[in-house]
Amino acid sequence: QALRHPLQPHQRARAIAIWDPREAPDSAWSAMQRTGSHGHHSPPPPRTRMSPRKDKDVERAFRHCGTGVLHNDDPLLPFTAGARSMGIKKVGLEVLHDPWINKGTAFSLVERERLGLRGLLPPRIISFEKQVERLLSEFREGFAQQRMHEPPEEVLKSGVTPEMIRKSQVLTNLHHRNETLYYRVLLDNFKEMVPIIYTPTVGWMCQHSSELFRRPRGMYFSAQDKGEMAAMCANWPAEQVDAIVVTDGSRILGLGDLGVSGMGISVGKLSCYVVAAGFFPHRVLPVCIDVGTNNQKFLNDPLYLGLQHKRIEGKEYLEVLDEFMAAVTMRWPGVLVQFEDFEHSKAMKLLQRYRQHRLVFNDDIQGTAATVLAGVYGALRAQGRPPSDITALRIVCVGAGSAGTGVCDQLMRAMVIHGLTEEEACDNFWMLDIKGLVTKARDDLDPHLRKLARPEEKHDGADLATTVRLAKATVLFGLSGVGGIFSAGVMKQVGEFAEAEGLRPLIFPLSNPTSNSETTPQLAQEATGGKAIVATGSPFPDVEYKGRTLKSNQGNNVFIFPGVAFGAMLSRSPVVTDRMFMAASEALVQVIREDQLRAGQCFPDLSDPRAISAAVAVGVIKAAHKEGLADGPAKEALLEGEDVLLDHVKNSMYYPEYVHVYREM
Repeated sequence: QALRHPLQPHQRARAIAIWDPREAPDSAWSAMQRTGSHGHHSPPPPRTRMSPRKDKDVERAFRHCGTGVLHNDDPLLPFTAGARSMGIKKVGLEVLHDPWINKGTAFSLVERERLGLRGLLPPRIISFEKQVERLLSEFREGFAQQRMHEPPEEVLKSGVTPEMIRKSQVLTNLHHRNETLYYRVLLDNFKEMVPIIYTPTVGWMCQHSSELFRRPRGMYFSAQDKGEMAAMCANWPAEQVDAIVVTDGSRILGLGDLGVSGMGISVGKLSCYVVAAGFFPHRVLPVCIDVGTNNQKFLNDPLYLGLQHKRIEGKEYLEVLDEFMAAVTMRWPGVLVQFEDFEHSKAMKLLQRYRQHRLVFNDDIQGTAATVLAGVYGALRAQGRPPSDITALRIVCVGAGSAGTGVCDQLMRAMVIHGLTEEEACDNFWMLDIKGLVTKARDDLDPHLRKLARPEEKHDGADLATTVRLAKATVLFGLSGVGGIFSAGVMKQVGEFAEAEGLRPLIFPLSNPTSNSETTPQLAQEATGGKAIVATGSPFPDVEYKGRTLKSNQGNNVFIFPGVAFGAMLSRSPVVTDRMFMAASEALVQVIREDQLRAGQCFPDLSDPRAISAAVAVGVIKAAHKEGLADGPAKEALLEGEDVLLDHVKNSMYYPEYVHVYREM
């Protein structure tokens, strides 16, 4: 067809999808069987080779399409010389879920286009032989066994044990075959299982996803899909999608650039959306945008499933993101998009680019900030103090990336709400980056960081111990990704300054994974004489200190992001605002029980995630209404009373249970 109908340049990219070898008249194709919808052959035809004339015509056709010379074994071709062919009526996920016809990552580009698979598989095409090699590696030495053989520092780095990997694989296999049972098990055992489906285990699974890959989940968009993303969205079968979690894999859980292997974090986040907030599982979509990777290990890995070139940057990168956002919001108007684990240089820029006209938020910036603010409010409440006492705190934050600046900015806004001017609030913060204390002496500061820079230029670059003394700090945040940076001497000083103000010191080492935590709860309590209120990013056991059990809180974003997303979706707000996140923090604190406060908890218990997310969602909807952004049934319920709104939120949640299934005629 390409030969008979010359194509314009803008049509050439689609030419492969038009050409069908079954429609060619040559006798070489006459043996190819057309089959029924079941996708099976009747007895296979004899193996035949393409005639020299046809082979030459194929090459000429692809040259005309602008794709260059292709050999018979090129993955762009829909067949190889002498191979049998099969006609099927299935498309999209039906193909990938049929074990008789599924090839996984071995589907050629032509097959992906014609069968509606584009976007449903990782971008890179892996040969049959490589698939066999990968499976044999797992067969002969499973990953749990390999984990046992890894050096101790690797075990320490991730905090993931072979038993956690085994549990993750059990849950992953269940997720593939029975989603109702999967979500019910998670809902009934969320506190036990959240470290398996989310941090820290999901980080290790992402690092090894190319070896572990068995079945795709979600959608993959890549830099090679420019101009095609709107059409690709049609390959996803759901007519309604309420929430998307998207990553470009550039900064996964403090583990660095994992490229297309970062898809696991989108899947894990959306499992929390379903379990904790009650999103319907068939109306959420995990997404990974593959723009390349700067991870040399993956660039050299023959089994890596993503594009094997350096990351695209600048205008070209933004064009990919812009097209993606336009495509998904056109296909599913009103969809909420959460940006996840984008590197600092991209995260804030993308949030500012879309937040004024799209329903988007960034959990690393806004979710982390709301979680930490809730933890501070909870710590004040545990001391019998009102939220307004936040204005008396002096905060040193180690880490001036997107998460660190987001946290300080949110706490600064809280201080303004409670009576300080913005200038007075800024005076309560001291931020450190890799160069030390950040002051206005620097000319290269990002705009969002400049307002938090200290005016004392002579102290620019001061180390942590000096900064704590200058600030007389009562609060210490760690968002640096540098393990062990909080020394005993520094934490002891924070404890002394807090005690002088009649406060308990707040030590929040929030970096993930475990090895990146700035300190441990055990060391923090020993340094402060058991007086600290500690919240960590990764899970740690409670501390036994001088005959007392001291609570180790985990400042997990799962307290915030599912409820914020659910509330924003139900409110029908066109945007997610800062006031909504402020309301989420305030609502979360009210969920903590009095007995938990007496035990030193500054976050509620995760055993009932639905109650937490319902309270957060109600707070978000109320905030949306105050800003004039709420609409629909949620607004109507709120006008009848807060109890009616809470019932509406709970009744809108998906609950995993079996329903009667029958055959439609």
